[in-house]
Amino acid sequence: VSLLNMFQDIADDSANSIGIGYDYLRTVGKAWVLIAMNVEIDRMPRLQEEITVISWPSDELALYTEREFEVWSGDQRIIRACSQWIIIDFESRRPVPVRKYLPDYEPVREKVITDNRFRKLAEATRADYTESFLVRYDDIDRNDHVNNAVYSLWASESLVPEYRLAHEPARLDINFKKEGLFGEKILVTTQMEADTSLHSIKAADDGRELARVQFSWRGTKGTVLSVPL
Repeated sequence: VSLLNMFQDIADDSANSIGIGYDYLRTVGKAWVLIAMNVEIDRMPRLQEEITVISWPSDELALYTEREFEVWSGDQRIIRACSQWIIIDFESRRPVPVRKYLPDYEPVREKVITDNRFRKLAEATRADYTESFLVRYDDIDRNDHVNNAVYSLWASESLVPEYRLAHEPARLDINFKKEGLFGEKILVTTQMEADTSLHSIKAADDGRELARVQFSWRGTKGTVLSVPL
């Protein structure tokens, strides 16, 4: 959660600096919504390690934009990520044309991931593990729905502790589907295929699917304290 929250914070700062951020969109009754993310991890930041996080808008299409992220430790890039964002109308909760609501700006068309940027994840069809969670007040973002970073936490927490302690994430893919709301009970269904875990995250009451998450895992070489994802 810490890493993805950092991505969201720096994306907001970057967007605000060029006049296309949260503050501007609220004045016209709109909001940014993340719809997909891909994070490729050489290693996680270690506890107390000083890192640098960089972000920039990399593309714009009719209904969505793309944004890149890099995490550096000194002169070593340890994490890279790409993301897709749409603009929604607060009242209708529907996407609107991007160009209509953005001032002029020029994307930096440099992409840190070029292959399989945004995988369309399948739904988990086999329940190797299941877990339930309750949406807490602290899980809610300023758009009044579940913070994007929480879904990856729910997914990883649905695995048995023995597996998580022996593995670390090498890649994370997320497809966001619907909004999760305060007080809802959440069900996570997990399907394991070798060292890949696929997670379908749904609201218990009405069964609507909120997100699909896929982790690729690698074994740890030892116990290393790192920043939580």
